[in-house]
Amino acid sequence: MEWKPPQLDISFPPDLVLTNKLDLDPDFADNFARCARWCADGSSFLVQCENRSFQLFNIYSLNLEVQTFKVSCVAHTLVYHPSTHAAGEQLTAHHKRTFSQSSAVVNFAWYPGASSSSAPAYCFVASVRDCPVKLLDASDGRLRASYPIIDHRERFIAPHSLAFNLTADKLYCSYEDAIEIFDIHQPGEGDRLPTTPSKKSKDGLKGIISSIAFSPSYDYYAIGSLTPSSQAMDNIALYSESNKTAIMPIGGADSRSGVTQLKFNPTKPHILYAAFRQHDTIYAWDLRSDTSIPVKVFRAPPDSHKTLTNQKIEFDIDHAGRWLSVGDQNGIVSMFDLGESDELDVEQASMISPQNIAPEMTFKAHGDVVGCVAFQPLRSNLLSASGSRHFDDDVKEGDSRSSDGGSTDQESDSESQDRVAVSRRRPLPYVKDSSLKLWSFDPTRTVHHA
Repeated sequence: MEWKPPQLDISFPPDLVLTNKLDLDPDFADNFARCARWCADGSSFLVQCENRSFQLFNIYSLNLEVQTFKVSCVAHTLVYHPSTHAAGEQLTAHHKRTFSQSSAVVNFAWYPGASSSSAPAYCFVASVRDCPVKLLDASDGRLRASYPIIDHRERFIAPHSLAFNLTADKLYCSYEDAIEIFDIHQPGEGDRLPTTPSKKSKDGLKGIISSIAFSPSYDYYAIGSLTPSSQAMDNIALYSESNKTAIMPIGGADSRSGVTQLKFNPTKPHILYAAFRQHDTIYAWDLRSDTSIPVKVFRAPPDSHKTLTNQKIEFDIDHAGRWLSVGDQNGIVSMFDLGESDELDVEQASMISPQNIAPEMTFKAHGDVVGCVAFQPLRSNLLSASGSRHFDDDVKEGDSRSSDGGSTDQESDSESQDRVAVSRRRPLPYVKDSSLKLWSFDPTRTVHHA
């Protein structure tokens, strides 16, 4: 029987199936989820949290079917929203485990084929500051293997991006001016691939390599740099896995900012999407044609109240390659139609300017920044995670009024010291909405919206 990816109905807003509220960490009151990612079979998802931890959750349905999802945060409070979902199926969640780390978590990636029903493959790699890259068992958090990246001062480097190749036997870790390639079955030092241009070749990228994405069916991968692009150099390049060399640059985006995420279309491996720092637009290139100009630009309608953020906002594409979802700073999730065929991409490639694509649907998902969205692989569900650090505009300052003439010099010095102490006090951040929500786009769901 041929497998078919889940279908999504975008004709009306989705149903809210689950809501996760993160409990307060005694040592980190304002904790929130940075990002969340499903494992290969959709039975688990892992969330990276601000408090240097990961958490594992299980999802249960009334028909006793178990689903697991991983979250990097502390304990949470679950709120269930009854709705018609998957022919009357009701879901509930249960916290499984918390994996605390020794330092700040930079990034993580599931092992391809990870499933709670397969113990050997049920693992993920984590990049933790000042530590080797860790291969952790998802069932109990134990360390299976480590892959060190050491600089010239004998310090551990935490890579900014982690990606497995298509055969899942190599791990690619990117950092400043280089990519470290590890053999998964042989822990230890890897092979270093410099990415900076040299005298022999002008191809390559400068700066921190912030993202790596493998094409689903070809022998190449794309890398992006946090260094803004310029007329002399682009900040996206295509590399050959077999030859370990740069194939061609990719550019033309008018963002003039660093790359935060790259992703290939699952069903159209020649289409590459890119998101940029402090930019609310996603660009798409057709690698079969001129890569100096994007073929499509996905942007939401302009909002005068929207403010740009330095926080990384991750987008996702469903497994059918039809829909692209992304959140924004105001808690809005946008759904873009990528089209069933790529005929428009070929036609657009011959045009001078890219095609602007507006969202097919937008809905209010959270009360804070939506830092990540992720489609569930085997269901018509979308997971969204929100949270961000906020600071009060009003900073308390000491009284600037001068002391009375009758005050002594000792009292004046004491007041001056108090004012300096208050002015040096750093404002404490707070979180408006730190929640995880599961949305259903199942075509059989009941319409609950006017």
